[in-house]
Amino acid sequence: MTRPANSPRRSALYLPASNGRAIEKARSLPADVIIFDLEDAVAPGAKAQARQALVDAFAQSGFGHRETVIRTNEIGSEDYTLDLAAIARCRPTAVLLPKVSDVAQVEQFVADAARAGLAPDIASWFMIETVAALMNLPAIVAAGRRAQPALSCLVVGTNDIAKETGVSPDNGRACLVPWLMSIVLAAKHHQVSVLDGVWNDFKNMAGYEHETRQGRAMGFDGKTLIHPTQVALANEVFSPSEAALADARLIVRAFEDPIHANAGVINLDGRMVERLHLAQAQRLLAVDQAIRAATGG
Repeated sequence: MTRPANSPRRSALYLPASNGRAIEKARSLPADVIIFDLEDAVAPGAKAQARQALVDAFAQSGFGHRETVIRTNEIGSEDYTLDLAAIARCRPTAVLLPKVSDVAQVEQFVADAARAGLAPDIASWFMIETVAALMNLPAIVAAGRRAQPALSCLVVGTNDIAKETGVSPDNGRACLVPWLMSIVLAAKHHQVSVLDGVWNDFKNMAGYEHETRQGRAMGFDGKTLIHPTQVALANEVFSPSEAALADARLIVRAFEDPIHANAGVINLDGRMVERLHLAQAQRLLAVDQAIRAATGG
């Protein structure tokens, strides 16, 4: 399934591929993205059953507007090879690769995807969650953009980064912020989406809201989630506000005025507005239109 242009990725909910009831519930959840997890969320002895559950689920009616992503086991493992075979049968929107750490792994995935017969319109997503990935990030993303399946989204694995480095995720992730911003920067440079890591304590909604709003301010396009109760807030935070939309419409109308046809800068109610602000306004309105189209709003 090809993803429509500008469709939102505000909320990306992980679900264990071994949980049939959760898979069925996903068909009605308001999440923009469902990530069916064959890796961490599935016990080693249950992986074959989980793969078959996904094949059966995808053979039924679809998941509506939701983007469907399947996370594999680690590149090069036996389960990973079996995962790709199942993904070829499921035909999701994208395949999410964990622990992508160097260009060689990207190249291996390209060869493996061809052997497995993955659909030509499938996209790849990369988990950025290792020290090696942080060190090799520009080369990894550049290789992903050249690859087929082409890289469409980066997903931050904050838990694994914290575990591997020993850096504390506390205090508003202050010690992780430089790395998080480097991931955002690489994504923006290569024009791919980038999703923030999970908030683990799903009962602590105040802490979750703070981190979600922090992620929006840092430039993330959405947040990965571990519980359905987290979806609504992510959708709210990563949607354009009514005030921002009203201002965007004002800017677009101002530049549409024939008097400003050749203007690079205009005075709009006492503030300087340039054509770069026009481009930003147009992108914001396009995002809002895509959200409404995807969700029937």
